[in-house]
Amino acid sequence: MPWTAADVPDQSGRIALVTGASSGIGLETAAVLARRGATVVLACRDLTRARAAAERIGGRTELLELDLASLESVRAAAEQARERYGRLDLLINNAGVMATPRRTTADGFELQFGTNHLGHFAFTGLVLELLRDVPGSRVVVLGSSAHRLARRGVDFADLQSERGYNRVQAYAQSKLANLMFMYSLLRRLTAADVRTTALAAHPGFSHTELTRHVPAVLQGVERIAIAPFAQPAARGALCPLRAATDPGAMGGHYYGPDGPFEVRGWPVLKSAAVPAHDEAAQQRLWTVSEELTGVRYLS
Repeated sequence: MPWTAADVPDQSGRIALVTGASSGIGLETAAVLARRGATVVLACRDLTRARAAAERIGGRTELLELDLASLESVRAAAEQARERYGRLDLLINNAGVMATPRRTTADGFELQFGTNHLGHFAFTGLVLELLRDVPGSRVVVLGSSAHRLARRGVDFADLQSERGYNRVQAYAQSKLANLMFMYSLLRRLTAADVRTTALAAHPGFSHTELTRHVPAVLQGVERIAIAPFAQPAARGALCPLRAATDPGAMGGHYYGPDGPFEVRGWPVLKSAAVPAHDEAAQQRLWTVSEELTGVRYLS
């Protein structure tokens, strides 16, 4: 039997923080958690859109302003979260950008690497104290099957794509970094003997706003060859929901759709590409991420 939203256990009394929850996968993930009784914190850059999302979701929803492309915003949001909440049960690192023209964050990082990886790396470290002593707490990282395109691993010689920029490869590298972060974080959580664990998921190809920056020629290919096979965002959200709530899910599990090429389908266990499991590269990425963000934790 497929795993569906009906399999999400009762979440009453739990607090879940979902980044990028104003639309797409994040919104659908937050909506299910709220329906199952959780207090859901919508951590979003645009509070106007977040308020509209909260009205649509209903239940116990709260807003937190968070722009992952600004370390100042990340620190301010983490401070607010620590002031407001005595704990977090779930942190779902969902927000992201895809295939943007070359731009930089407020701190000078290439936008996709800076937002998708460094922003979440910093925010997770700054709120981890809210999770680490909570039984059953989880950090869920949103990956993408596109991480497989980064076949040579993370380009540490040109992390910010200053020597050359390919928007698809930059996205692939950022999503590979997400998975490497999850495995690194899990190893550190286990060594620290805390109650939090880390997992990952990817939603397949879902109808969301994420592809709005894809070049026009690729959008044409998408509309003709891929879009007919895409799935609704609500179906894609089942993958992070399973990682976040399935009692049988374990640290290091990575969920994706069960259909051909992982484009669509029901959430099942998947294997990340080989570069994601390179522990030496994981350690190097962790060290560089600490240096770039100034956030150090679980050494």
